Amino acid sequence: MAYLPIQDHGIVGNMHTAALVGLDGTIDWLCYPRFDSPSVFAAILDDKKGGRFAICPAVGNVTTRQFYWPDSNVLTTRFLTPDGVGQVMDYMPVGVRRGEPGHHWLIRQVEVVRGTMAFEMECCPAFDYARAAHDVTLNGDGACFRSQHLGLGLLSKVPLRREGTGVRAQFVLEENQTATFILRELLPDGSWGVCPSDEDVFALFWRTVEFWRHWLSRCTYQGRWREAVHRSALVLKLLTYEPSGAIIAAPTASLPEHVGGGRNWDYRYTWIRDAALTLYGLLRIGFTEEAVQFMHFLEDRCREPDPDRFIQLVYGIDGRHELPEETLDHLDGYRGSRPVRIGNAAYGQLQLDIYGELMESVFHFNKYGNAISYDLWARLRELVNWVCDNWHREDEGIWEMRSGRKHFVHSKLMCWVALDRGLRLADDRSFPADRSRWIEVRDTIFEDIINKGWNEKRQAFVQHYGSDALDAANLMMPLVDYLAATDPRIISTIDATCKPPKAGGLVSNSLVYRYNTADGLDGSEGTFNMCTFWLVQALTRAGRLDDARLMFEEMLGYANHLRLYAEETGPSGEALGNFPQAFTHLSLISSAFDLDRALGKRA
Repeated sequence: MAYLPIQDHGIVGNMHTAALVGLDGTIDWLCYPRFDSPSVFAAILDDKKGGRFAICPAVGNVTTRQFYWPDSNVLTTRFLTPDGVGQVMDYMPVGVRRGEPGHHWLIRQVEVVRGTMAFEMECCPAFDYARAAHDVTLNGDGACFRSQHLGLGLLSKVPLRREGTGVRAQFVLEENQTATFILRELLPDGSWGVCPSDEDVFALFWRTVEFWRHWLSRCTYQGRWREAVHRSALVLKLLTYEPSGAIIAAPTASLPEHVGGGRNWDYRYTWIRDAALTLYGLLRIGFTEEAVQFMHFLEDRCREPDPDRFIQLVYGIDGRHELPEETLDHLDGYRGSRPVRIGNAAYGQLQLDIYGELMESVFHFNKYGNAISYDLWARLRELVNWVCDNWHREDEGIWEMRSGRKHFVHSKLMCWVALDRGLRLADDRSFPADRSRWIEVRDTIFEDIINKGWNEKRQAFVQHYGSDALDAANLMMPLVDYLAATDPRIISTIDATCKPPKAGGLVSNSLVYRYNTADGLDGSEGTFNMCTFWLVQALTRAGRLDDARLMFEEMLGYANHLRLYAEETGPSGEALGNFPQAFTHLSLISSAFDLDRALGKRA
């Protein structure tokens, strides 16, 4: 199989962009210089045309391992051969300003730690999703790749030879010898600038390691699953776009929810829902700086109301509003999963739940982070008033249904949250608000959900009014304090959800599907990882700690070798969808936090 499994990858990045590094030592995904820039390497979406940067032993009998440098996002890919042990350390320097050595560099340091090893290197970029031609030139410092809109240089002391639209090299290292390859943007005049010395690269490595260690030292979580929580926190930090504070859903585009199918979406943008809940998750374990940065991003978005939606559900990482969706028909897709999509048409949808998630995160930010300003409150007050006027509308819902708008129970629930958190925030800060109206609408929504969202026959809250289908999003009810987790209706909904799909439920061997109804799209999908963690939280709050702990531990077993998760888990335990996904790692943190605290109280 030409394509590595999605789960056979690690990630490195610099809070501007990120690269996927396979267990075979190949970088097969990198958008440069930003998360949402066109790809330079995209072999994961087309093994022949996508472009790659590969470093591997020249022999065939190789065993590989991957691990992160402790408490960091510096990735080591290790090669075990009969003749020796070699490794590639991949990282992007962080905390580096424009004009300084290391800015927007990708560094690959090859080393032999035992014996002797021959390596092969191939760097073959394919600019603009393999749509743009480029020139290749060699000089004494390495190779230059120049397309119409971007120029990259590959610095190396290893002799390179040109081959087609890329370069190759073969070299042998003895024990403790190293070879370094640096991919960097060319200067505006097309030159390299100053070439770094070995001492400069060594200093950049330790500067990067210390950055990550210092950042992680602020984590306040000391519970049972500290290593998993720490890795999830490091992933969430990697998915933060430093210039704006935006948090992306995932660094990849068009990795399929079903191999060979068409459920292939671009997640390199900022969903208000995902990012707001990520902010809350980071706040819970001590990372207030990221919350402050994202709150600035939210405040800017609240100043740009859309007359139909007030705020948009998804934005570009720089705050742009339009994310036109297009297909790249010249790419085959991951293992033939077509079409390959970039952009995301969901930006034009109405999803009412985002107002609840936004107000929930602001409420907790004000409580555990920094007090919000009156100017921000004035915009939020308008937002809550908009919810009062529009909560009764049909929408596409949290799962971005393409089968038409409906009265989704989860959307109504989060409108209730928007009103409830708005009231709490106004009372906590004595802010002016139309309290009597907000209370009236909040209570109206509450009873509307009870009367229309509860299905007496199913003895559960269902996906939308008039439906018989279950929806894992309703597991959020006890998590946002709509009803207690011990309320009979919630207990019954949890029990219905926990049944296997053949019995009308959503759980298959501790893994949770989103829903059990048609959604207007062709093909199937895997179980949704974040829904499994939601069920862990619901079980925890219902006092079913043994069930919650077993499910949580089993879910940890579905992480990859680096404790990373994609969006979904397939029928054979394989990763599906974009990778790694912020929402999954956020929900891991939240469920670990709640479960550890509950187990501590029981002990």
